[in-house]
Amino acid sequence: MKNPIQEPKSKFIKVKCTKCKNEQIIFGKPSSIIKCLVCEKILAEPSGGKGKIKARILEVLE
Repeated sequence: MKNPIQEPKSKFIKVKCTKCKNEQIIFGKPSSIIKCLVCEKILAEPSGGKGKIKARILEVLE
C-alpha cells in the first residue's frame, strides 16, 4: 500500500490593502508581521496558527 502525499493545510491568500488598494499574495499562516509593499500598512499578523488578516481577502489560492 502506497503512502498518499499529504496536502498542506495552509494556503496562500490574495489580499487587497484597505489603504492604497495594492493587491498582494501572502501566506495564510504568517510567522511575522506582513506589511503592504507600497504603503507599509500591516496586512497580517501571526497569532499562533492562522494569521489575523487585516486586509480584504480577494482569493484563496490552491
